[in-house]
Amino acid sequence: MRRDVIHSLLVANRGEIACRVFRTCRALGITTVAVYSDADADALHVREADLAVRLPGAAPADTYLRADLVVAAALAAGADAVHPGYGFLSENAAFAAAVQEAGLVWVGPPVKAIELMASKTRAKELMAGAGVPLLAPVDPATAGEGDLPLLLKAAAGGGGRGMRVVRELDALPGELLAASAEAASAFGDGEVFAEPYVERGRHVEVQVMADAHDTVWALGTRDCSLQRRHQKVIEEAPAPGLDDSLRERLHGAAVAAARAVGYRGAGTVEFLVSAEGRPYFLEMNTRLQVEHPVTEAVFGLDLVALQLRVAEGEPLPAPEPPQPSGHAVEARLYAEDPARDWQPQTGTLLALEVPDAPGLRLDAGYTGGDTIGVHYDPMLAKVIAHAPTRPEAVRLLARALERAAIHGPVTNRDLLVRSLRHPDFAAARLDTGFYDRHLGDLTAPGPGDPAAAALAAALAEAVRRTGLAGAVRSGALTGTVRPGALAEAVRAAAGPPPVRFGAWRNVPSGPQLKRYRSEPDGTEHEVAYRTPRTGAPEPYDAPGVRVLAVRPDRVTLELDGVTRHFTVSADPDADRVYVDTPGASYTFTALPRFTDPAAHTAPGSLLAPMPGTVVRVADDLAAGAAVEAGQPLIWLEAMKMEHRILAPASGTLTALHAVPGHQVEVGALLAVVQEDPAPAPVPEETA
Repeated sequence: MRRDVIHSLLVANRGEIACRVFRTCRALGITTVAVYSDADADALHVREADLAVRLPGAAPADTYLRADLVVAAALAAGADAVHPGYGFLSENAAFAAAVQEAGLVWVGPPVKAIELMASKTRAKELMAGAGVPLLAPVDPATAGEGDLPLLLKAAAGGGGRGMRVVRELDALPGELLAASAEAASAFGDGEVFAEPYVERGRHVEVQVMADAHDTVWALGTRDCSLQRRHQKVIEEAPAPGLDDSLRERLHGAAVAAARAVGYRGAGTVEFLVSAEGRPYFLEMNTRLQVEHPVTEAVFGLDLVALQLRVAEGEPLPAPEPPQPSGHAVEARLYAEDPARDWQPQTGTLLALEVPDAPGLRLDAGYTGGDTIGVHYDPMLAKVIAHAPTRPEAVRLLARALERAAIHGPVTNRDLLVRSLRHPDFAAARLDTGFYDRHLGDLTAPGPGDPAAAALAAALAEAVRRTGLAGAVRSGALTGTVRPGALAEAVRAAAGPPPVRFGAWRNVPSGPQLKRYRSEPDGTEHEVAYRTPRTGAPEPYDAPGVRVLAVRPDRVTLELDGVTRHFTVSADPDADRVYVDTPGASYTFTALPRFTDPAAHTAPGSLLAPMPGTVVRVADDLAAGAAVEAGQPLIWLEAMKMEHRILAPASGTLTALHAVPGHQVEVGALLAVVQEDPAPAPVPEETA
């Protein structure tokens, strides 16, 4: 058996997975090589690598998806092996073959295994022969009412791209066209197939690890049912609530699938488990999964180290895997706004700080100061918690996310915390429709205290502006506070320095008003405070609030007899201030004293909700066309996600500025719809 000792490894990927592979390489004494696009020139994975090679361009199709450029980069840097990570070229058989033809070690499964599993339709045929349970395919051309609901899926890819749920036969042709177009754009292959959509099904998968010496490990189960847009959000191991017989059946089916294709390395066999407990094969991912850390935590393994070991021709350490211990839960932190159709967010990530504690792990692709761009997936990091029991792991993860300092674009952090604490999740009532049912409640305004946070923001800003850093006020205000008094008396805010008008000015020792807007819900608040000629700023007309300490970055208040601490961080470039407390975090945008009339847009204007690329406009759409309320008009693609721009009302399209292929910035005017006038009331007939 050939042995290939790896001394230098190129990771054909970016972001979090590249950083994670580099971490293992450093522990093993392997030199690391990064590749990067122009958009990633200063990315974290580039900074952490020993060597880096530029791939000219920014779009994935010009950079990370160019197999020829990646292989050339490995040779130029003197690497002797390539790890594909996940996504991009990780399941591309031609790329794996090109790596090996160049004399490099491929840290992945055999080319033939990738080819057999690359098409979900061919993979299902192969699994049927191996005795793996399957859902019967449905021919869209002959589908009837009895076949509904249907799930359309891209044959050549995953990650939710090209996936549609169809509940009405009339919608099937249009959804087939849309799914095929998205699949062709994402994977270069527009083949789409249909299968029954299992309502309230669970997404359960089995991690496998195989070597070239006939050893195949089934490393337990993972539950990945909490998904948005068919993409995973929270994962855990082991999958809760499975009886021993079902667990053994899943393990056996996964091993059979791996053996059927002569698998080597790390892979994942994914199943859909119905509400009645029947498993059905979905697909086999011939790569490392995003959620692999929960398996590593439970089994005490480094899966990347095992991948490298197998690629070098070595056997797995033992015929059987180690015994699992405890429970692990992972949450994916995305730069996106769940309350606004999961819109991805861009901009500067000012801070990403997660508490360091036993049982916690952070796998990040960004750090404070990095820029989140439009070209790639919006995942910032993964936070993983491991504890002896599931409730302990869930509690640890929720608290770590709650206490994290995450400043910059809107993220899904609050959604993650609420999801982990939701009664259905706590009781392991899991299925892929979780967010369809609960999203409204999970994104509603929380029970926090933005009034107190805004007061802290205003006091800290006043200290920064007056140079009274470090001032301490004790007993500034006293008295008994009834519940809700602060919310009524103090309305949160931030704003510009005192404004001077002609011959008069605001007197600092008099009451000052600050206006803030809470992000992302848009609620506006005002705070009244005053700064005595000698002393620190204090609330104005807020009986019962005691200011114990005020610094530019930290405010301590006594509210309802309880001392509370507020950490304050300002971003003057964006007129934003971030307030973190032990139980919640708040983002405020400073508002001007007076409204800018130029900020208003014409009624019916359709603005780009995020920077992205126009990939499609509705057929025959042109100025003068009649449109219906809710009709999809324009499709934008940003950060690997497709977004539809809908007509806000029935009327006439009076302007169309969106052109397929064009890049647009956030707020760009895409089109204008003039609403039809309401019909005049018909007078009643008189006798």
